Amino acid sequence: MSQGESRRSVVVMGVSGSGKSTIGASIAAALALRFVDGDSLHLPASVSRMRSGVPLTDDDRWPWLDAIGKALGAADGGMVVACSALRRIYRDRLTATAGRPVLFVLLSGSRQTIGSRIGGRKGHFMPPSLLDSQFATLEPPAPEELAVSISVEPPLEAVVDAALAALPALRARADAASLVSR
Repeated sequence: MSQGESRRSVVVMGVSGSGKSTIGASIAAALALRFVDGDSLHLPASVSRMRSGVPLTDDDRWPWLDAIGKALGAADGGMVVACSALRRIYRDRLTATAGRPVLFVLLSGSRQTIGSRIGGRKGHFMPPSLLDSQFATLEPPAPEELAVSISVEPPLEAVVDAALAALPALRARADAASLVSR
């Protein structure tokens, strides 16, 4: 097993309600990696802000992104994390803090599909009223990023299969980039 294979860092990203936690956990199980829901690493004050319908600022997000990046970097065998990572600057911060390449899987879907999912969710701190701000903030990954976009419109198994099928090519790009930078 190569070092790239033994230290896989994957972030399943997207707006709230896109299925990051469910799909991320399924990807982690298929890869025999640990799964962490990035929401569990939010500061309590940030959770309170979101629960009350107030979007987070970048200053609110930096400590959270740093905690996720450190967790990714410390995971010897690799890890899958669910994290919105809506802007490129956030993805760059996660990668820099992890200290190694991070592969991103963007879960994309229509406002209607994701809105119906988030509206039916129980017990989550993110209210449906913040979904529009999430879509407004989303910067889809650029072609040079180690990322793939997967539609969440198909059934769960098909979404997970598509993500798993895309990861080897992303890992190969990450390995090639690390060879060039040496």
